[in-house]
Amino acid sequence: MASILIVDDAAFMRMMIKDILSKNGFEVVGEAANGAEAVEKYKELNPDLVTMDITMPEMDGIQALKEIKQIDGGAKVIMCSAMGQQSMVIDAIQSGAKDFIVKPFQADRVLEAIKKVLG
Repeated sequence: MASILIVDDAAFMRMMIKDILSKNGFEVVGEAANGAEAVEKYKELNPDLVTMDITMPEMDGIQALKEIKQIDGGAKVIMCSAMGQQSMVIDAIQSGAKDFIVKPFQADRVLEAIKKVLG
């Protein structure tokens, strides 16, 4: 079973993703509310995959992604973006994100991205 770290500053968004994942046999090993916390949790939990919100306080998702990739070059990170954040999504992909999902989340799209990235 793949372990997943969910990063989003909105608790209800984390809950939505967690719900989709746990119902489909994934293990949510941790949650983080900002990029700095995400980096710490990544070091501590070493998850198979991270879902990372782009826009967050303290440290945004792209900065967190870059730091996680420095710790672990093979890190698998899927970015979560709101509509209209195309340039940030491109930034994220160039920084090593494996895929992105757009809010509001559709369960099948979330699962498809995760299964694709985990191979």
